[in-house]
Amino acid sequence: MLPLDPNAPPADRARLADALGAGEAVEPGTALVIATSGSTGEPKGAVLTAIALRASADATAARIGRRPDDCWLSCLPWHHIGGLQVLLRSRYDATPLVVHDRFDVERVAAEHDPTLVSLVPTQLVRLLDAGVDLTRFRAILLGGAPAPPPLLERARADGVRVVTTYGMSETAGGCVYDGRPLDGVDVRIADDGRVLLRGPMLMTGYRGRPDLTAEALRDGWLHTDDLGRWDGTHLVVDGRRDDVIVTGGENVAATRVAALLAEHPAVADVAVTGVADAQWGERVVAVVVARGTPPTLAELRRWVSSRASAAHAPHQLVVVSDIPRLTTGKPDRRAVRALAGGGA
Repeated sequence: MLPLDPNAPPADRARLADALGAGEAVEPGTALVIATSGSTGEPKGAVLTAIALRASADATAARIGRRPDDCWLSCLPWHHIGGLQVLLRSRYDATPLVVHDRFDVERVAAEHDPTLVSLVPTQLVRLLDAGVDLTRFRAILLGGAPAPPPLLERARADGVRVVTTYGMSETAGGCVYDGRPLDGVDVRIADDGRVLLRGPMLMTGYRGRPDLTAEALRDGWLHTDDLGRWDGTHLVVDGRRDDVIVTGGENVAATRVAALLAEHPAVADVAVTGVADAQWGERVVAVVVARGTPPTLAELRRWVSSRASAAHAPHQLVVVSDIPRLTTGKPDRRAVRALAGGGA
């Protein structure tokens, strides 16, 4: 199976199907080819076996449990691994499934049977803002993009049982829950800070790309492009290698700056990027959705500088009505960079 976005232009779907070899032979055991998400670069198809998908489902169930009255709510797109896994876990465990063809706050609010749901952070924000009672869910799996700490604190203060997940198409979805690897998953931090993953739910490779496969899979370990560290026994992911901004000779993780800014009371949503700068090499730009009166650049610089090195403080502020995002919930890095480059 190769899931395609039904809302994409036909030419885009045809191009993706062609690039990933639809209609051509697959390796024995292949169950799924899932196109990796992202705002840049050529399409890649992670090849997943039925064994990997079952291992992922079993590890998830072992962590969150299985109950006779469980029912999944599906409101994420099925052409991304996070949304498709809701369908697959439901089928695998013979658990009832309620399907929404798109995310809608009122439709979610009207549901009473589902006990499990997967969301991205922006969806959780909208549900909380609308006052939807989310305590009916015994677990909300939150993934697709880093969850700002204030959002988690707000949800948990309301009694919402949020489980943060970290994973990707190459790992059949989430493989680290609340910073702790699922059963059977090994996590290692390489010397360069990259997160390395190993376990039965890994892909077998990228379809038709032995070169990319050899680069990503080495000695049984998936070499991700994420930077991470251990906080005691919990994995903390600081962002992607290509999200590192080199400013004034300092390496600054854009994701960390965004996490710090998200804690400011006047910031409702935020994305951070780097833009070429004659003086700094790259300048740190904060693209912000304000909560009430927009904050000033000076305020945000003081806020960040009191919590991290001065290099992390943004040099530029762009206030927008919404952060452009992909259907996975991740900020659209290309669109954010365009906003930053044109901002004042």
